[in-house]
Amino acid sequence: MQSEESGREVPGRSRPVVVITGASAGVGRAIAHRFGRAGYAIGLIARDAEALEEVRREIEGVGGRAVVMPLDVADAGAVFAAADRIASTLGPIDIWINDAMVTVFSPVWRMTPDEFRRVTEVTYLGFVHGTMAALCHMRPANRGTIIQIGSALAYRGIPLQSAYCGAKHAIRGFTDSLRSELRHEQSRINLVMLQLPAVNTPQFDWARAHMSHSPRPVAPVVEPEVIANAVYDAAQRPAREYWIGFSTLKVIFGNMIVPGLLDRYLAQTCISGQQTDRPIDRSRPDNLDRPLDGLHRTRGSFGSEATNRAFVGSASMLRLAPLAALLGTVALALTVQRGASRSRRRAAEPRRQRNVRFG
Repeated sequence: MQSEESGREVPGRSRPVVVITGASAGVGRAIAHRFGRAGYAIGLIARDAEALEEVRREIEGVGGRAVVMPLDVADAGAVFAAADRIASTLGPIDIWINDAMVTVFSPVWRMTPDEFRRVTEVTYLGFVHGTMAALCHMRPANRGTIIQIGSALAYRGIPLQSAYCGAKHAIRGFTDSLRSELRHEQSRINLVMLQLPAVNTPQFDWARAHMSHSPRPVAPVVEPEVIANAVYDAAQRPAREYWIGFSTLKVIFGNMIVPGLLDRYLAQTCISGQQTDRPIDRSRPDNLDRPLDGLHRTRGSFGSEATNRAFVGSASMLRLAPLAALLGTVALALTVQRGASRSRRRAAEPRRQRNVRFG
């Protein structure tokens, strides 16, 4: 293993092995860089072979080691075969990180059943396939850590991302069921889920969209490296669940306490909040069914507003939940009230103009 500080090989110890799905861009690529700097041997899984080779060179440039497994995580057989290949090449798998995803920005009524199916197959079943492949290698040794990259949207669906939100909800339900099963057999395998805020990744540049304007993340936005550091720390100190960002706390607690109020708030803010001022290019390509060449990178197009810091809280901090829930609910109620006041003012303005114009 290599020391993170020195980058030198530690004699007498093999490198720990981590597998990362969705490793070619965004959060997955940032996670690969973070583990690479720590000297890990990394199995890189994503659809685009050329992009994965770029990530492999980046990892090896900072002292890690990597092997490339180009595949679609919707293909269970390919995921299982990749796990076997990684283990035979790098050694026993210590950590498996599920991150691969696709999404469609659209009202439900503008989506097709095939689009819903595709998002579900990648974003939900891809996690199931990765988890099952990891268990095949970890259960015989009764050791290892599986990390699910989730979202605040695993607790609360938002408009324009129904398929993605449904998949994230499903991942949380699946993970909770598996956790109980592992506890029943007194397994030493760690199962961790991280719930993320909005992140500045390329997904907004290449996701399929049926909207009038180009997609954007809901503010506030964090950089992918923030998530990568949290994932690395979670791998060293596994806990049931980590929540990243105060916006994540507000969404989760607000939905627990006042879901109806959150309905109104999201209806007022989250349609426009997920669209830029730029009209969408109807001919722009997307990555729903196949990867796009030349667009794979770690960060997206919203670096001017993204932050390099975020709150990270584990389940052990949930004793603070009642206070956080109260504060989050008050803040949400005030925000909704301000939004409602603005809406009433906008609605009243045309009436005043008509009265003046027509007497």
